[in-house]
Amino acid sequence: MISQAIFLFISGAEIGFILFIVLLVFGADKVPEIARGMGKAMRQIKDATNDIKSEITKGAEKQGIDIDITKDVQKQIDQVKDEVDEVTGPIKRKF
Repeated sequence: MISQAIFLFISGAEIGFILFIVLLVFGADKVPEIARGMGKAMRQIKDATNDIKSEITKGAEKQGIDIDITKDVQKQIDQVKDEVDEVTGPIKRKF
């Protein structure tokens, strides 16, 4: 549902029209080659971002920087839950 909103607000009919134009321009024999090339490019981009992420993580660990922000966030979430439970505890209905 969210991915539909993020994808440049393009509907299914518009995507179909774009694919039809690509088919007309490049021909049926070139479309698989183009798709394969785009798939390889996307894979290279994904690998490059993973490499960059791992290098940043290694560098941060060497410097002694805590990169695991999830622990801090989870601790704050638990603290807020406890505070909410304290406030709403006497108000809650017991079923």
